[in-house]
Formats: sequence, structure tokens, C-alpha cells
Amino acid sequence: MSAGSSHILLEIIFKVMGGLGIFLLGMKNMSEGMQAVAGERLRKVIGAVTNNRFAACLVGVFVTSVIQSSSVTTVLVVGLVNSGLMTLMQAIGVILGANIGTTVTAWILVLKIGKYGLPILGLAAFFFLFARSERVRYSAMATMGIGMVFFGLELMSDGFKPLRTMPEFIAWFSAFRPDSFFGIWKCVLVGCAVTAVVQSSSATVGITMALATTGVIRFDTAVALVLGQNIGTTVTALLASIGANTNARRAAYAHTIFNTLGVIWIALLFPWYLNLIETVLGVESGAELPDMTKGIALAHSGFNVVNTLLFLPLMAVLARIVSRLAPEKEGGEVPHLTYLDVRMLDTPALGIEQSYDEIIRMADGVGKMFGYLGDIMRSAQPDEAVERKVFHREEVLDVMQKEIVEFLSHLLSGSVPHDVMEEARHQLRMADEYESVSDYVVSILKLHIKMRKANLSLCPNEVEEVMDLHKRVGEYVAMISTAVRERHREVLSKARTRGDAISHFVREYRESHLQHFASEHSNPLSSLIYTDMLTCYRRIKDHALNIAEALAGEK
Repeated sequence: MSAGSSHILLEIIFKVMGGLGIFLLGMKNMSEGMQAVAGERLRKVIGAVTNNRFAACLVGVFVTSVIQSSSVTTVLVVGLVNSGLMTLMQAIGVILGANIGTTVTAWILVLKIGKYGLPILGLAAFFFLFARSERVRYSAMATMGIGMVFFGLELMSDGFKPLRTMPEFIAWFSAFRPDSFFGIWKCVLVGCAVTAVVQSSSATVGITMALATTGVIRFDTAVALVLGQNIGTTVTALLASIGANTNARRAAYAHTIFNTLGVIWIALLFPWYLNLIETVLGVESGAELPDMTKGIALAHSGFNVVNTLLFLPLMAVLARIVSRLAPEKEGGEVPHLTYLDVRMLDTPALGIEQSYDEIIRMADGVGKMFGYLGDIMRSAQPDEAVERKVFHREEVLDVMQKEIVEFLSHLLSGSVPHDVMEEARHQLRMADEYESVSDYVVSILKLHIKMRKANLSLCPNEVEEVMDLHKRVGEYVAMISTAVRERHREVLSKARTRGDAISHFVREYRESHLQHFASEHSNPLSSLIYTDMLTCYRRIKDHALNIAEALAGEK
């Protein structure tokens, strides 16, 4: 290769790399901005997913159109299935829709505004930097993203143009022509490999459009590459499913099988599929397309829409296939957050909902601990199996709190809207308070065991007082946990009133006990255990009140 050719090649590499970087950054900004603006709507849409396959599919289309990445949507779905918030059938429906939603990016690129990418970016940047309204700022961020996408695509197109005059590259690219079944699959595998590396089908579609519009590759080659990109995009979800539970792995496998089978049948009918696209565009077979980007976008959308329509009636069959590929593990599994996969955090508006559901699970765990403790204290005979359940549940809640803290810390390390940041702060506090409640429940159990091992017992009146306090505090915690589950933020005033009543009973029981202790000369250890129990119940009440304050948005 001559010195001139080397210089041209270096210039191509710099322009394409720079353009791709700006394109990817633009996709990220567009996604984050649109999520921030439509965050509440996204949360409601995900929460409305049902077993109706058409509704789940529409949810997938909408969410992916907003997030602008089918990879992020499928990783999100894997996370939701892994945490027990979505069933396998719901997940498959959303994944089918995500494949249609991701084609929106290609249609955005069809717009002939590439040369306006830089002015759009510059104008939106002023609003992003100087606007006071958060909604305006995030709308500007999304617009900046659109500008960067077009500017990056323009840079890549300019970068690829010199390839047309380089015979060695023309000869190399000519080896990738889908004029035979083997040729089709060669292009498919290239598209698959590039997308698996870049982990963004939108970026590889953009690269394909840039190559096609500059005349480096033909239209049929571009379509075959796009087919491969549909397989390559499934790699992200497969990576996210590593270490996840069985249903999460099944969801990732369903995505891969769906896209792979779709590409196989399209590849078998490839010449007829090309003719169909040319007919829709009103172009004679084999003639040059007047608008290459529109043809590629149509090929991308057509494949995904037809494939989805074919698979919607076969969702149950697909679910059975992946269930055989990933059989249930013996002993069952406990759902958990997938905070270790940072790609889950690309959707903060939805990620914050996942952590909230984990807090609801913490509330349920505390409720079970209270039930177990009541059974132990009412029973005349020790029940070590139930006692072990209380200790085990407390350990589980410790792990859950740690997961929530790590998950939300990662979430807040990115660019998140103010409302998501505030919600995360309140959730961190609620998780900490529920963990503290579980600690005090264990403390009461330890005091009960200590008394039993010392062959001591409370007097009947004190037993009655402790059980009365257990009932009152248990109902108080259950009331606040119900408010957390239903997001009933107005519970705070009621919580304060009932909390004051519990504090009054604790003081009354303590004073009565001290008077009894002074006159009757009771066992000091028994007296200490009783007062410590009263203190634990009062502390549980205090922590539950803190949860109500966090729910109401105070402190």
C-alpha cells in the first residue's frame, strides 16, 4: 500500500471512529433524555404488562421506542424476570415488541437532516446548559442526542467515501455479496459479529447505512448485514442472563431463538424478500434505489414486524422450548436484584421501580418475622425450627438491604432526573429502617431465649403487657408496610398519632414494672430482660415511623 493510500486509510479510520463515538454518545443522550421526560409513563407502562401477548408486545414496542435500544430493553426484562417481577410469558411478549421498537432508530436516520446535526446539537446545548426547568433540560439532552446521531452518521459517511476509490477495499467488500446461500450467511455472520462487539444494533445499522449511501456496499449486502445484526443484538441479553435465575435465562434464550429462527427463514426467501422491498418502494427489480436509507429501514422494520406476527401465536411453544433448554433447578431459587449488570442501570426510570419492589419484599419479610416471633412467645414449648426461620429471615433482609444500597448507588452514579434521585434517597432510608426493624425483632427473640435458658419467666401481668405491645407494634408496622405497598403517602399523620399511643403504653408499662420491682424485689435479670423488650418494641415503632416519613418525602 502506497504512502498516499496509508494516509487516506488513516483519515478514514479517524473519521469513522470519531463518527461512531459521537453516534453512540448521541444514542446514550437521546435515551437518557427521553427516559427522564417520559419516566413516569414508562413506569406505568411496565407495571401494566399482563399475560395478554398483544398488550405485552405493545409495551415492548413503546418502551424500546423511548429507550432507543432493544438490547437495553431485553436486559431490563431479564432483570425484571430475575427479580420475580415479570413472568416468562410476559417477558417473551415484551421482547417480541422490543424488536419492532428498535427499528424506530433506522427510520429516524432516514430523515435527510444529516447536515443539520451540528446546528441541532449546538442549539440544544444552550437549552441544556442554561434552562432552569429540569424537563426542558432533559428534552434538550434528547435533542442533543438526535443532533449527535446525525452528526456522527455524517462523519462516518464522509469517512467511508474514499473507500470507493481504493481497489483493494472494493475487492474485499465484493467478497461479501449475498448472491448465494453461502454469501447471504457470510454477510449475516459479519453483521452478527460486529453488533456483538459494539453491542448496539442501532450503531451497526447506522454504519451499514453509511456504507450503503456512499456506494461502498450494495443494497442486498446491506439487508443481509441488517439480518445478522438482529442476531448479534441478542448477545447483550445472553451476557446479562449469566448467573441469573432460570426464568431470566429462559427469557434471554427466547430472544436468541426468536431472532435466529427469523433470520433463517428470511435467508431462505432472501431474493423474494428483496423483491418485495423493491416493490413496496416502487423500484424495478435489480434497479438502484433512489433512497438507500429508506430501503434499509424498510428491510429492518419489515423483517421484525413479520417475524413478530409469526411468533405471537407461538409464544407458548417458544416458552416450552426454552423451559427444556433451561430446566428448573432442584430446591428452587430466590429472586434477587441484578445490580452487578451495569446495563440494567441504563434505564433509571425503570430501575428505581425494581428497587422499590425489593423494598416491598423487605416489608413482607419483616411481617413474617413478626408473625414467627408472636408464635414463639405464645407457645409454652420452645420451637427451634421457627426460631431458625426468624434468624434466617433477618440474614436475608441484611443481604437485601446491601443489594438495594449497591444497586441505587450505581443508579445515582449516572445522569438521573431529580425526581429519581429523591426517590432513590427515600428508598435507601426505607431499606435501612426495615433492616433495623428486623434487627430489633431478632433482639427480642434473643432476650426470650436468654430468659428460657436462665429458667426465668415473666409474671402473668408482664407477659400480657408484652403480648399486647407485640400486637400493637405488629399492627403498626403492618399498617405502614401496606402504605408502602400501595404508595399511600398520606399515612404519616395516622402513623404519628398511633406511634404516640404506642410510646404512651411503653412508658406506662415501664413505670408499672419499676413500681412492682421496687415492692416485690423481682429477679434483676428478669426485670432487665423485660425492660429491654419494651425498649426494642419502642425502637421498632420509631423505625417504622421513619419509614412513613421517607414514604411521605420528609427528611
